[in-house]
Amino acid sequence: MNLRTAYIATPLLVLAYGVIRILDGLDGSRGPGIAWTTGHLAFIAALALFVPIFLDMRRRLGGGVLPTVTVVAGIAGIACAMAQFVIDVVVGFLADDNAGMSVLFDRVQEVPGVELLVYQGGPFLFYIAQFVLVTHLAVVKQVKYWTPVLVMLDFMLPLMNKDLMPLGALCLLVSFVQLARTAATPVQGRHILAA
Repeated sequence: MNLRTAYIATPLLVLAYGVIRILDGLDGSRGPGIAWTTGHLAFIAALALFVPIFLDMRRRLGGGVLPTVTVVAGIAGIACAMAQFVIDVVVGFLADDNAGMSVLFDRVQEVPGVELLVYQGGPFLFYIAQFVLVTHLAVVKQVKYWTPVLVMLDFMLPLMNKDLMPLGALCLLVSFVQLARTAATPVQGRHILAA
């Protein structure tokens, strides 16, 4: 998958997760089942696509210490968030109902360090890194000045209410469209910056 596609597919996958999550909750509970699994797999795919996106942002910023440290922290955050979603998928497969899922989640979170790394602190590294990279790109005028605001909304809206995740994903899509337009495109073994 090329970078242009990654920049567009990532927010669309987050949007898909947000919509599926809402639909899954219409009966009063979420998971287990096809909606639970499909939505989580969509978000796992989005997280995976953030790795080349972060690396591209680092390249656009010319490397250096701050972008490199930010990307390393961001990839660590992606790994933590991905672990959380993989756990969710596995629990969804193992449990017969929502009550069974709760029991399994309690067991997982009782493992020392899991709650902090996988559910609380770790995933925030991903969001913080994304905001720092996009803000840095705005400072060096590689994206519009309002782009960090949209990225922050993508992060903040689901914290206020998880049902706002699709709206946040649309904010992310708008912010990533401009990055997709100027993404590096492979040409005969080389990379050029598309106009």
